[in-house]
Amino acid sequence: MKKPLTLLAVALLCVSCAPAANTTPAPAASTSQPTASAPVSLSANSGPQAPGGTIPATTGISWDQASKDKAVDAAGKAMADFARPALEEKQWANDLARWLTPQATADYSAVDPANIPVSRVTGPATLNVDDANGFGVMAAVPTDAGPYTVQLLRTGKDAPWKVNRLTPPSP
Repeated sequence: MKKPLTLLAVALLCVSCAPAANTTPAPAASTSQPTASAPVSLSANSGPQAPGGTIPATTGISWDQASKDKAVDAAGKAMADFARPALEEKQWANDLARWLTPQATADYSAVDPANIPVSRVTGPATLNVDDANGFGVMAAVPTDAGPYTVQLLRTGKDAPWKVNRLTPPSP
């Protein structure tokens, strides 16, 4: 008899603590136009998504020759470490990792270098610079398998360039 009373007391306690149902009707829909609470965002083609939108200023890092030189150097050295299909897998991954972003390190950790179709870099990298974006750049690196595209990123003006993606030439 004690168990049913205890269960009944617990049930009553739970019911008394539970919030009551809301019985007030929902407010009527407003007919006024909403106002923007944030700046207009841009579409993939950098055009405003809403009428009257504006394109933001540059990202704060302007390009200089030193930045370009460091990006070219990083792209070339990363590609040279990548283009070694005969190297033992662990050594290849460790050597390449110093040039990679954390995401790229994870992405390339499962790559078997024996499957890489490139074995050497054949010239200096060239950059495709977007003057409005000082945080990223694409580089073309000539190799014996054709020009690889290397995406480089950095987190600040003095931060090192890191490779986010190495893309083989189109067939």
